[in-house]
Amino acid sequence: MTDFAITRNERPAADSVREGVLAEPGFGKHFTDHMVSIDWTVDEGWHGHRVEPYGPLQMDPASAVLHYGQEIFEGMKAYRRADGSVWTFRPEENAKRMQRSAARLALPELSVDDFVESVRQLVRIDEAWVPAGGENSLYLRPFMIANEVFLGVRAAQTVRFMAIASPAGPYFAGGVKPVSIWLSREYNRAGKGGTGAAKCGGNYAASLLPTQQAAANGCAQVLFLNEAGTELEELGGMNVVLVRADGTLITPDSDSILDGITRNSLLELAAEAGHRVERRPVTLAEWRDGIADGSITEVFACGTAAVLTPIAALKSPDETIGDPGAPAGPVAMALRQRLTDIQYGRAEDPHGWMVQLTEAR
Repeated sequence: MTDFAITRNERPAADSVREGVLAEPGFGKHFTDHMVSIDWTVDEGWHGHRVEPYGPLQMDPASAVLHYGQEIFEGMKAYRRADGSVWTFRPEENAKRMQRSAARLALPELSVDDFVESVRQLVRIDEAWVPAGGENSLYLRPFMIANEVFLGVRAAQTVRFMAIASPAGPYFAGGVKPVSIWLSREYNRAGKGGTGAAKCGGNYAASLLPTQQAAANGCAQVLFLNEAGTELEELGGMNVVLVRADGTLITPDSDSILDGITRNSLLELAAEAGHRVERRPVTLAEWRDGIADGSITEVFACGTAAVLTPIAALKSPDETIGDPGAPAGPVAMALRQRLTDIQYGRAEDPHGWMVQLTEAR
């Protein structure tokens, strides 16, 4: 295992400031005292593994990431259990997905061991920032940027991997609530052969305008279709799953959809509970007709931040599929409870998904 040099922040947040943040963390607003950095060059490979004080980056205006968007990231969480220990969920899968994203964006692949250890090092030094109680967590954001000072259009020969952390409150402060989502017919998130399966900023940037349109129409998220406009892809930042009356779970299968770790875990739990699971192309017409004839009884979105969000209705200028006032479905809520119980240590973890980062207090 590579050793990480540790430089402690000489001016950490005061206890009173940190306690105030943990009392009302929100999401992505506050950051811990340290960050992880690892450098890469084409000649030296990965080197300079370190934990250092959190702070602004000094970056040359000609850095490649600012011009060509050569960057990738991951999103994951650390959970404090009742005994005070801190754990994270399937970090090896995040590491492998980052490797796949790196390959697509012509970036170097960081080893699984270095990825997981970077998270461990960051959480250990900033353990006091991990909130407790409810569905609070420490959100972890590993990312990689091309920081070579060069304006030529080619893969950068200098790269930096980093990891930062931010205390996060429950996504649903008042309890899980079904949402309405907006159907985008004007825009696509990604296309065949593009970067849809990579977790890169460009995919999310492309979703921001249609997400604004969704909000303007009273919707929480936007759903994208394939290029033909007939098949479901995914939401701006979440995968989508349909539940049939017979208990079958159906999720779109496409090479332009992000391989969701939360989705995969929920589907595995569903299969263990006796549900049939289908990964295949899913048409908009199937959703519409299924709601109309009762063969589709639930729809939900899933991802790291919210875990699972029930979808009550799909809206567009032409139609509304579903009932905006519908309650959360029993299948979705049971799966959400099962997964969060594993994540927070309230239930056994037969899969070995949880990785311990710090000891019990």
